[in-house]
Amino acid sequence: MQIHDRPLAQRIEWLLTLSRDHAETFGSPSAWLARERYLAAHPTRIVAMKCMDGRIHLPHATRTPLGIIRPFRNLGGIFHLGWPYLGEMLAESVSEAARAGHGVLMLITYHFSRGERSRGCAGFDCDSQAALAHAYEIRAQAEQLFGADHRHVYPLVCGFETDSDALIIHGDDGKTLDIGSLSADQADGLAQRITTLCPDMPSATLRDLLPLLEGNLAHVEALRGVSRALDIEHREWVICVGRGFDFLHVPNTALIVGPYSPNLSEPVGTAASIIDANMRAGRIPDDGFMLLASTPYQDIGVDRARAELKSRFLSDFASQVIRRDHPALAERMVRHTAVVHWPTRRLDLLDTHDMSR
Repeated sequence: MQIHDRPLAQRIEWLLTLSRDHAETFGSPSAWLARERYLAAHPTRIVAMKCMDGRIHLPHATRTPLGIIRPFRNLGGIFHLGWPYLGEMLAESVSEAARAGHGVLMLITYHFSRGERSRGCAGFDCDSQAALAHAYEIRAQAEQLFGADHRHVYPLVCGFETDSDALIIHGDDGKTLDIGSLSADQADGLAQRITTLCPDMPSATLRDLLPLLEGNLAHVEALRGVSRALDIEHREWVICVGRGFDFLHVPNTALIVGPYSPNLSEPVGTAASIIDANMRAGRIPDDGFMLLASTPYQDIGVDRARAELKSRFLSDFASQVIRRDHPALAERMVRHTAVVHWPTRRLDLLDTHDMSR
């Protein structure tokens, strides 16, 4: 029996165990040393604008140590850098890198499936061209924020083909580099290919992009001929609101709403509609769903207290939206409120409210 078919209590315990295992792996001596060695050799900071879809697991697909790529995740990968909170977070990330003397590589991703259109991004109704157009809009906004010369922040539009896990790099002139079209013996030519595709990319950025592409090529090569479950059917049963969900890279499990949009009620309502549809179609049991609110923090004291306050606000806000838009569904909601100690990725539960009782 797959996890999606189990009673809700078992599904929730499975998810919390997944979080604990992720924190244990992330905090292991080997993982810590891997991050330190990687950053010493490749100090360019990497941020990724990406969809909440669990298939878009960039560290796994690029064979990069956990904690190197900083993800910004939202339904459909839909962002606007003018959103106050999002813009402030990005600006602070760039300023922090600049103070340390490093540039920033900003991966602006969209995803699609070559094998079946319906496996594409639901946020764009599986229209890959619409998703690509939105990625270019984000790129233009990044140029407004950080400069069109790309000297300090390089916004790079990247496709992610979910059937093969291959990256597609988009250049300025409309040309692309599809990692899935290359063979393993072409790894040595990646630097020249990127230089041709992105001639204005700073040498330090190119140096630190190459390990991602080389890792992706090795990953794609290892998957060739391997039978994979492509998870066509949406079976999400968790709504996550906030940040700190790095452990959730399991396909068709969770709908992640980042706390970025000024109008959070819209994506929360959309996520609830998807959960409701999944129950009605019998794709998941109708015994309930999980609402998980989370906020990361760095330090004890005020920083953690603020994270707790924010998580409780997000949980209350999301539950109110669900009660208003889907009152029957709200009766089957189990709320968990948490904070995440970001240096260790440890998820600490604060509150649990079972609306089904």
